[in-house]
This record gives sequence, structure tokens and C-alpha cells, in this order.
Amino acid sequence: MKMPMDKNFKDIIKHPAYFLACGFGSGLSPVASGTTGTMAAIPILLLFSWAGMETWQYLLIVVAVIFSGVWLCDKTSKDFGVDDHPAIVWDEFAGFFVTMVAVPVTWYWVLAGFFLFRLFDVIKPWPANWLETNLPGGWGIMMDDVQAGIYAWAVLQILILYLN
Repeated sequence: MKMPMDKNFKDIIKHPAYFLACGFGSGLSPVASGTTGTMAAIPILLLFSWAGMETWQYLLIVVAVIFSGVWLCDKTSKDFGVDDHPAIVWDEFAGFFVTMVAVPVTWYWVLAGFFLFRLFDVIKPWPANWLETNLPGGWGIMMDDVQAGIYAWAVLQILILYLN
């Protein structure tokens, strides 16, 4: 089922894969859908923190988000008829969740993680840019954001080490 470029929330919620791939509708933002998608991941991170998850439990969820995202993003992009449609933001969820592994969930570390992830996602330093263009389908959509998340995570860990 190909969907036109002007998707709306009603169209997205009809299909669970589209709904997830589009970040529960956050990817439908007319401007900065990646930033909006990352912002939509913050309440989920807070929910994980509130639930008192251990780091290993959080890591299992992050791995599940990444691998499910390969399929979700691949299916949705193919069905939408666009390689990486701007409404697809599950990759931003995954990248932000990678960024926040073993990071204290305080307002300032969440804010720092948000900005660092968005910075690395936008500038796409190697190999993120290579992953995006050379991996097929959902793998390319997901892995550049995972790599951006790894870069942001590394910077956060250094900041935590020196500022805490």
C-alpha cells in the first residue's frame, strides 16, 4: 500500500508498523521531524527510568528497538515509496536511546543527550554517512542514527566523568 507524501495522523494509525516507524505520529511534524521524533522519545526514556530498569534491561530494550526498527523502517519506506521518508523517526528513537545508555536521567543530562544526538545525527560524521548511503533499506535508515547515538554517548560519558 503506497501512501502519498502528505500523510496525516489518521492514515498512520491505520497500520501498526507505520504508527511505530513514524514515532507514534511525531514524525508527521511539518518541520524538523527528526527533532520532533527525538523529543517524542524523551517521555519513553523517562518511563524506563521511572520503572527503575537496570542497565542490562534497558540495553535489551535498546537492542529490540534497533532490530525491530530495521524491519519497521524498511517496510514503511517501501510502502511509502520513499527511501527514507521524513516521517520515519523510529531511527531517532533508537539513536537517542543509544545515547542515553548508562546516563543519569536528570533534566540536564537528558537535554545534553538530546542536543548531542541531534548534532551528530545532522552532521553524520564517518561512518554514519557511509552507513546511511551504503546499507540497504531499513539497515541504512537505522544504522546511521545508531552511530550518531554512539558518538553522542561517548561525548556524554566523557562529560559525566569530568563533571560529576
